[in-house]
Amino acid sequence: MELVVVLAILAVVAAVVAPAVGRGADDVRVRAELAGVAGFLRAAREHAVARGQALEVTLDREGHALLRRPGRDAEEGVQASRAVSPLLRLAANPLRSRVTFLPQGMSSGGRFRIGAPGPRAYVITVDPLTGRVTTHRGAS
Repeated sequence: MELVVVLAILAVVAAVVAPAVGRGADDVRVRAELAGVAGFLRAAREHAVARGQALEVTLDREGHALLRRPGRDAEEGVQASRAVSPLLRLAANPLRSRVTFLPQGMSSGGRFRIGAPGPRAYVITVDPLTGRVTTHRGAS
């Protein structure tokens, strides 16, 4: 009888804990993806400063990716790209779907909103004066 009671208690605990663990794993994946996007933007700034050449990062909503290419006056094509998980919703100010990083470290500034599954959303901001890339949890 005691064994049956212990097994019943373990079943109840497992039923309560399992969904929380699943949500935690999803949150870790979303945060990893967010860090990857922010890292891509930071790397573009570093390349612009190191090469002494303006670089643009463009949000490709249809391809669900970020594209890095030289500034508008250069003739080269895409230098690098970073795919973004299709589970995430990408958004940017329609007028600012691209950020230009200048050789001095400054940028044109920008704000990208990344919606996660469920009500969660995050915002990546690129400061125009310093080119600094920050992330924070935004309103859903």
